[in-house]
Amino acid sequence: MPEYKATIGLEIHAELKTRTKMFCDSKNDPDEKRPNVNICPVCMGYPGTLPTMNKQAVKHVIRVGLALGGEIADFTEFDRKNYFYPDIPKGYQISQYKYPLVKGGNLSGVALTRIHLEEDTARSTHEGDFSLIDFNRAGLPLMELVTEPVIRSGQEAVRFARELQLLLQTLGAGEANMEKGEMRVEANISISDTDTFGTKVEVKNLNSFRAVEKAIAYEIARHGELLDKGEKVVQETRGWDEKTETTFSQRIKEDSHDYRYFPEPDLPKLMISEIPGLSPSTLKKSLPELPWDKRKRLVETLGLKPEDAEVFVRQMNWGSYFENVIRVFPDDKKKILSTANYITSDLAGIVKNDASQNVDTIELYKKIPEENFAKLISMLGDGVISSRAGKDLLKMMYESESGKADPEALANEHGMVQKNDEGHLAEVARKLIDANPRVVADYKAGKEAALQFLLGQGMKETKGSANPEVLKSVLVKLLS
Repeated sequence: MPEYKATIGLEIHAELKTRTKMFCDSKNDPDEKRPNVNICPVCMGYPGTLPTMNKQAVKHVIRVGLALGGEIADFTEFDRKNYFYPDIPKGYQISQYKYPLVKGGNLSGVALTRIHLEEDTARSTHEGDFSLIDFNRAGLPLMELVTEPVIRSGQEAVRFARELQLLLQTLGAGEANMEKGEMRVEANISISDTDTFGTKVEVKNLNSFRAVEKAIAYEIARHGELLDKGEKVVQETRGWDEKTETTFSQRIKEDSHDYRYFPEPDLPKLMISEIPGLSPSTLKKSLPELPWDKRKRLVETLGLKPEDAEVFVRQMNWGSYFENVIRVFPDDKKKILSTANYITSDLAGIVKNDASQNVDTIELYKKIPEENFAKLISMLGDGVISSRAGKDLLKMMYESESGKADPEALANEHGMVQKNDEGHLAEVARKLIDANPRVVADYKAGKEAALQFLLGQGMKETKGSANPEVLKSVLVKLLS
């Protein structure tokens, strides 16, 4: 059997976060549950209406293009993409064809073809013999990003899509929640055993990362089986059946000329450099720290473990909390690493066990103010409390009614402050040595486990209040 190489290109649609729709003043509200309330004559395509462009949507796309190193167009225009389907009330979609806002760019090592702006379609649902249409979504600003056909697997496609989702959230351009349909992926897939591309099949409207990976894997296998039997792959558009985890044919794939693109006559041509507030040089200065730059800083500069850094990059509320805590000790690497560990392990565990909170949306500073968390870390780093006490204090702080419990006051109240007084600990050590002559003999015979036994007995004797490092040092001195 020949060995086939898969070639995959992605088209990703993402709804943008704006107050109103792309070409009218109807509300852009992805959380609206009532059908057909955020509509008006413009987005419903009534005769005699005229579209007006949403400047914020244009700004979002330019900022995305700048973040990805794309070429920002100076001249751009909108086009009519003509096709007849119930979710397109005008009988055409306002999109961009020849002059997109952004050309080129790169994300996660994947080269980009273009990024353009268009309006979304209505949402269709099918119940038995009936199809229902909700026009709330019709006309929402929609960014479409097209990659070059350079992706080789479903896993690589998912990595790319996740990174794009993260970028949109970081820039505040959109939530890109796939469960809500705010980001949808279409995959163009072909396989070949030569350097020539095979026949391309498009799988549309993949609305989860799991669906993206499985649909691509299914199509690669399906194409291979057809070619192995000497049959041809048909160029077509297919859908994904989540229940059977298979694709199904929808229609023969259209080419661009089938849409009869022509410039939208009701919208002006745009010269980006002449529009106040859209200057690429100005917008570039407004970009926040980008996800890949943040990963690099957290790992290479601060020394965090890659998995901890990923938490702070992907969960922005946790990342902001971490950054605010470490402002108290910006140059203390040990305390910075301790902060990362206590947030991603201990605090995350507490939150996950709290049925009243959502890990993704919790406002951590309301549960434990950053200055109190920083104080807890400093007490740990300075040996005021033990690691065990630190974990217990963290839980007490989280569960405090006011959400502002002071760790120092709690530690004193519950007897958690470590004893560092060598004189006092020397008395404890002598008592242990006198009570355990056989263990002392074992230690002097070279058995290190004997020292650990004495140390454990000392912690028990002091009810965990002794600083183990100081107690160990005292024991070694007295036994030498």
